[in-house]
Amino acid sequence: MASEARMYTFSDETKTHLRKFRLGTSRVNEPQAVIYLIDKQTKEIRQDDDKTVYKSLDELAEDLPDHSPRFILLSYPLTLPSGRMSVPYVMIYYMPTTCNSEQRMLYAGAKELMRNTSEVTKIFDIESPEDLEEIPSKLGAA
Repeated sequence: MASEARMYTFSDETKTHLRKFRLGTSRVNEPQAVIYLIDKQTKEIRQDDDKTVYKSLDELAEDLPDHSPRFILLSYPLTLPSGRMSVPYVMIYYMPTTCNSEQRMLYAGAKELMRNTSEVTKIFDIESPEDLEEIPSKLGAA
């Protein structure tokens, strides 16, 4: 991880946002997601320019690019089969099959750093926006 930490950077603003998002979504009643990207020139990992917090997986799917990878942080409230409420905090590693090898390498190299910095509990790999539909069942929604 040391080499990834030297190659990729997070601004103080991004680190603060990651922490606030993680803590602020731990008791939400609706899904919340944010999209992160890597700036190719500076290798900075930052929130997508529009700063949107998505409230549904459908909205999120509409805004994912067709040919570029992304990191997505998701808090997804659900009721477990036992009836207990849970709000898993996960990262979705979006890697479309159509993206080029340079982007694949860029994002693959930062995957574990992003996981550790955002403090997620799980990572789900998806290749298309339609794959988001499977996330609730993977999380154990009743």
